[in-house]
Amino acid sequence: MLKRLRNIFSQSNRINTGKLDHLVDEINNFESQIKLLSDNQLRGKTKEFQKRLQESETLDEILAEAFAVVREASNRTTGMRHFDVQLTGGIVLHLGKIAEMKTGEGKTLVATLPIYLNALLERGVHLVTVNDYLARRDTQWMGAIYYFLGLSVSCLQQNSAYLLDPSIEEGDSSFIGLRSITRKEAYEADITYGTNNEFGFDYLRDNMVDHSSHKVQRELYFAIVDEVDNILIDEARTPLIISGPAQESSQLYSNFAKLVPRLSQDEDYTIDEKHKIVSLSESGIGKMETWLKLGNLYDPENYHLIHYIENALRAEVIFKRDRDYVVKDGDVVIVDEFTGRMMAGRRYSDGLHQSIEAKEGVRVQKETITYATITLQNYFRMYQKLSGMTGTAATEAEEFWKIYKLDVSVIPTNQSMLRQDKPDFVYQTDEAKFRAIIDEIVDANKRQQPVLVGTTDIVNSERIGVMLDRRGIKHQVLNAKHHEKEASIISQAGRPGAVTVATNMAGRGTDIVLGGNSSSLNITQEVWQVDHDKVISLGGLYIIGTERHEARRIDNQLRGRSGRQGDPGVTRFYISLEDDLMKRFGGERIKGLMSWAKMDIDTPIENKMVTKSLESAQVKVEAHHFEMRKHLVEFDDVINKHREVIYMERNKVLVGSDLQTNIKDMISNEIKELVTNFLSARDVENWDIESFTQEISYIFPVQSKALKLDEFIQMEQQDITDYLINQMKQIYSEKEFDIGNDDYRNVEKAVMLRTIDSNWVEHITAMENLRQGIGLHAYGQRDPLVMFKREGFKMFEGLLSKIQRDVSRTIFRVDVTKAAGSARSRSNHNKNNGSNSIGSVTLSKDKVKSVQQLVGQKIKRNDPCHCGSGKKYKKCHGV
Repeated sequence: MLKRLRNIFSQSNRINTGKLDHLVDEINNFESQIKLLSDNQLRGKTKEFQKRLQESETLDEILAEAFAVVREASNRTTGMRHFDVQLTGGIVLHLGKIAEMKTGEGKTLVATLPIYLNALLERGVHLVTVNDYLARRDTQWMGAIYYFLGLSVSCLQQNSAYLLDPSIEEGDSSFIGLRSITRKEAYEADITYGTNNEFGFDYLRDNMVDHSSHKVQRELYFAIVDEVDNILIDEARTPLIISGPAQESSQLYSNFAKLVPRLSQDEDYTIDEKHKIVSLSESGIGKMETWLKLGNLYDPENYHLIHYIENALRAEVIFKRDRDYVVKDGDVVIVDEFTGRMMAGRRYSDGLHQSIEAKEGVRVQKETITYATITLQNYFRMYQKLSGMTGTAATEAEEFWKIYKLDVSVIPTNQSMLRQDKPDFVYQTDEAKFRAIIDEIVDANKRQQPVLVGTTDIVNSERIGVMLDRRGIKHQVLNAKHHEKEASIISQAGRPGAVTVATNMAGRGTDIVLGGNSSSLNITQEVWQVDHDKVISLGGLYIIGTERHEARRIDNQLRGRSGRQGDPGVTRFYISLEDDLMKRFGGERIKGLMSWAKMDIDTPIENKMVTKSLESAQVKVEAHHFEMRKHLVEFDDVINKHREVIYMERNKVLVGSDLQTNIKDMISNEIKELVTNFLSARDVENWDIESFTQEISYIFPVQSKALKLDEFIQMEQQDITDYLINQMKQIYSEKEFDIGNDDYRNVEKAVMLRTIDSNWVEHITAMENLRQGIGLHAYGQRDPLVMFKREGFKMFEGLLSKIQRDVSRTIFRVDVTKAAGSARSRSNHNKNNGSNSIGSVTLSKDKVKSVQQLVGQKIKRNDPCHCGSGKKYKKCHGV
């Protein structure tokens, strides 16, 4: 039956969940017999299910009974029994779809059903949340169900990991019941909670390790993404990057940060509001040339300055403090435009972050070089099965299907929706709009009706806070500057008379209960019930939006905070013709109409046509952002193919799969190329013997086995190649015997890993540079994506050739410095040929430079030596 349902789901990205009612009935039919089981018998069901799966039953076949077991376990441990609509949501998640469920419908509890079912396969299930707090909270909260049923559950936190262990009853209240474990142990648990960043960065780090035992993740089997639209759409434009310092930051950032404020808008530069692009005019270019004393800014020798000028200008006029970023403890911290959260550790790329730091007068940090990167789109597409849940996905159904092949199913609410969504009020100016908002808040506050005010940025939230202070209204402000208090603030937003001002509400993860959250209030249940009933009589939570967001679902998320589980509620958006969205899409026309009608500035328009016009503008912006993300993933798919090949080869090296054969093949291929390049001419006199000898000497030591160059003249090209390859293999065997099999395997692995890693880092940078300039092909009527694929393929072939070349020219130059007392100790080795030691490998002086590149960093004379001697590099090696 489920197979037929899967086929139904595949036909459309919007499905009637009523098709699943019969399966819900089947789950309900199991409930009476499951209730009769003792705790031990209920817990024993887990082993029973696992045995049945091993004996050829499928997850689909045991789904109904397994869901009934989870429902009963939840009832016994948390006191919560899954509603029928929650069972429907669980089935949708198990089928690998997106379940759209309204706020307050219990998505956290819904996820326990497919998580338990899929965890029975013992392949690991990942629940992806939007922040560390939710990952930890849900591990403690929902973990009680899994623990009761005999499954292990862990959570990832920034720089740490924990396993659920109810025996731990002391310590920080936020970590009660959690035992600190290693990252690897966290992934070995049956169920792992964590943020998208933690999972993604662990994947990247796993592909940078020197030994397979250092990897922490196992297979990427099944992931459920909470707030799936936030993670897979909003954050999809920002790739995950592991980087390191590349060089000292240029003083030019600070210099241009002082110059660009002297330019005038419209005269010296123009701003494209729609695409957020700023461009210098002829006047602006002329001024910069005068100030910099340059003849032509666009001369080749000056061209690098344009990069600094453009970034400084973007930092000055496009990126606004307390909207796009905040300055905290001397650092510029990016603010997520959708959630209003600070994104600690994230930095704008390509020098933009340094330009903002220079603008704000804080320390300009070093520029960075990328060691590993992946987009969230490509990371999550690696899972064998992926599903997600959110309150707002339907408006982005097309993108979910085209990018991730994920269907969206709208799950009905458990109780009828009673919330009133009132038409927008449109005002001529910001001042009039905010005055009206404050008046409405004051009026609601007098009635003791709780109010939640949603803003799109920090500036407006603080502006409203100041205006409320002037009116003597007690309130709480929740924005990126106070995100650590968000759970406690938002949980009490339903108290009588509460006024809460918050930036975008996506992923807050805390329900607003009318009357307040009784668990953190020092009041009796009777008092809470009185407050609860009072708020209901007043019409429930009143949501006021201060501005329409670019994405409709962000507005819907704000609205969804009211009217949970059949509660009453009211929502209204207050719009100004000076709002960004209105300025970009026809606000001037409406303003002209209002002026022509001589409307009072404090009189709003309440018109369905205006509201539809706004929604039409939002659809256009959503389409534009979708194209940007689609464009991003199309280009990233190119480098993703490269990444897959390199990481696959790297994993082969880690496990030692045919490593020796692979290296010999690389050297053999290199020898074949050298013979072809230097000795292929028919006329022997045209052979470049000197260059050929030098190139061969770079691969293996010629002095060890003298080349019979005089005999080459009488030999065929293939015979010469075979002779050299045999010589190489003989020297390889001698080297292996001299060092020892085990040690030489380690040498091979070290050389291969360092060569792959260093060249991969260079390739990432080269591909990014190619990507930035590839758009110019459009002027030649050529598709930039096609050209990027073509040029990228050539560069990838060059990468593979470079790896082969570097391995061939390094492997015979490497030796092992053994510990004293070793069976094959070579204590005098460092005296031979004046070699330098780096780590456990020893190389002749002419290879030190290449090893510095392999390590991925420049070795300085005063740095501690890598050999572990404890001395500075210059002392250890006399350089």
